[in-house]
Amino acid sequence: MEPNHFNIFSDIPLQLPEELFDCILKQDNIRIERIVSRGHVTPEGYWYDQVFDEWVILLQGKAVVAYEQDQMRFTLKTGDYLFIPAHVKHRVEWTMAEIDTVWLAVHLLKGDS
Repeated sequence: MEPNHFNIFSDIPLQLPEELFDCILKQDNIRIERIVSRGHVTPEGYWYDQVFDEWVILLQGKAVVAYEQDQMRFTLKTGDYLFIPAHVKHRVEWTMAEIDTVWLAVHLLKGDS
Protein backbone atom coordinates (compact mmCIF):
# COMPACT_ATOMS: atom_id res chain seq x y z
CA MET A 1 0.00 0.00 0.00
CA GLU A 2 1.32 3.41 -1.00
CA PRO A 3 1.57 5.97 1.83
CA ASN A 4 -0.81 8.91 1.45
CA HIS A 5 -0.21 12.29 3.03
CA PHE A 6 -2.71 15.07 2.49
CA ASN A 7 -4.32 17.89 4.44
CA ILE A 8 -8.06 17.76 5.18
CA PHE A 9 -8.35 21.54 4.66
CA SER A 10 -6.50 21.74 1.34
CA ASP A 11 -7.91 21.82 -2.19
CA ILE A 12 -11.27 23.36 -1.27
CA PRO A 13 -12.52 25.35 -4.27
CA LEU A 14 -13.15 29.09 -3.87
CA GLN A 15 -16.52 28.64 -5.58
CA LEU A 16 -18.66 25.90 -4.12
CA PRO A 17 -22.07 25.85 -5.84
CA GLU A 18 -22.79 22.37 -4.43
CA GLU A 19 -21.67 20.53 -1.33
CA LEU A 20 -18.28 18.86 -1.89
CA PHE A 21 -17.84 15.12 -1.22
CA ASP A 22 -14.34 13.58 -1.40
CA CYS A 23 -13.73 9.91 -0.70
CA ILE A 24 -10.55 9.72 1.38
CA LEU A 25 -10.49 5.97 1.96
CA LYS A 26 -12.59 2.98 0.97
CA GLN A 27 -11.72 -0.54 2.10
CA ASP A 28 -13.90 -3.55 2.78
CA ASN A 29 -16.73 -2.28 4.96
CA ILE A 30 -15.59 1.30 5.60
CA ARG A 31 -15.67 4.51 3.57
CA ILE A 32 -14.29 7.78 4.90
CA GLU A 33 -15.32 11.03 3.24
CA ARG A 34 -14.50 14.68 3.61
CA ILE A 35 -17.61 16.79 3.16
CA VAL A 36 -17.45 20.56 2.75
CA SER A 37 -20.59 22.64 3.17
CA ARG A 38 -20.85 26.40 2.68
CA GLY A 39 -24.42 27.27 3.51
CA HIS A 40 -25.59 24.01 1.92
CA VAL A 41 -28.57 22.11 3.33
CA THR A 42 -30.54 19.00 2.45
CA PRO A 43 -33.30 19.88 -0.07
CA GLU A 44 -36.63 20.78 1.55
CA GLY A 45 -38.75 17.72 2.30
CA TYR A 46 -35.92 15.22 1.65
CA TRP A 47 -34.64 12.86 4.35
CA TYR A 48 -31.54 10.68 3.98
CA ASP A 49 -32.37 7.01 4.69
CA GLN A 50 -29.05 5.19 4.48
CA VAL A 51 -28.55 1.42 4.59
CA PHE A 52 -25.33 1.87 6.59
CA ASP A 53 -24.32 3.41 9.93
CA GLU A 54 -22.55 6.76 9.72
CA TRP A 55 -20.34 8.56 12.23
CA VAL A 56 -19.57 12.23 11.53
CA ILE A 57 -17.36 14.78 13.25
CA LEU A 58 -17.32 18.48 12.53
CA LEU A 59 -13.71 19.56 12.01
CA GLN A 60 -14.59 23.20 11.30
CA GLY A 61 -17.71 25.34 11.24
CA LYS A 62 -21.22 24.82 12.56
CA ALA A 63 -24.25 22.82 11.41
CA VAL A 64 -27.69 21.63 12.44
CA VAL A 65 -28.69 18.01 11.78
CA ALA A 66 -32.28 16.87 12.31
CA TYR A 67 -33.78 13.42 12.74
CA GLU A 68 -37.26 12.87 11.33
CA GLN A 69 -38.32 10.68 14.27
CA ASP A 70 -39.28 12.82 17.28
CA GLN A 71 -38.06 15.92 15.37
CA MET A 72 -34.71 15.72 17.22
CA ARG A 73 -32.21 18.45 16.28
CA PHE A 74 -28.48 18.50 16.94
CA THR A 75 -26.53 21.76 16.79
CA LEU A 76 -22.93 20.82 16.01
CA LYS A 77 -19.84 22.95 16.41
CA THR A 78 -16.17 22.23 15.78
CA GLY A 79 -15.21 19.00 17.53
CA ASP A 80 -18.76 17.67 17.94
CA TYR A 81 -19.57 14.24 16.55
CA LEU A 82 -22.76 12.30 15.90
CA PHE A 83 -23.54 8.65 15.26
CA ILE A 84 -26.39 8.09 12.78
CA PRO A 85 -27.63 4.48 12.77
CA ALA A 86 -28.74 2.88 9.51
CA HIS A 87 -32.27 3.84 8.42
CA VAL A 88 -32.55 6.75 10.85
CA LYS A 89 -33.97 9.42 8.55
CA HIS A 90 -31.97 12.63 8.87
CA ARG A 91 -31.16 15.87 7.08
CA VAL A 92 -28.80 18.82 7.32
CA GLU A 93 -30.94 21.85 8.13
CA TRP A 94 -28.25 24.54 8.33
CA THR A 95 -24.54 25.13 7.76
CA MET A 96 -22.56 28.35 8.00
CA ALA A 97 -22.44 30.37 4.80
CA GLU A 98 -19.54 32.59 5.88
CA ILE A 99 -16.96 29.84 6.39
CA ASP A 100 -16.54 26.26 5.27
CA THR A 101 -18.11 23.61 7.44
CA VAL A 102 -15.76 20.64 7.11
CA TRP A 103 -17.06 17.21 8.09
CA LEU A 104 -15.32 13.87 8.35
CA ALA A 105 -17.84 11.10 7.69
CA VAL A 106 -17.16 7.44 8.42
CA HIS A 107 -19.58 5.08 6.69
CA LEU A 108 -19.77 1.55 8.11
CA LEU A 109 -20.85 -0.37 5.05
CA LYS A 110 -22.67 -3.68 4.88
CA GLY A 111 -22.26 -5.92 1.85
CA ASP A 112 -22.38 -3.90 -1.39
CA SER A 113 -23.25 -0.49 0.13
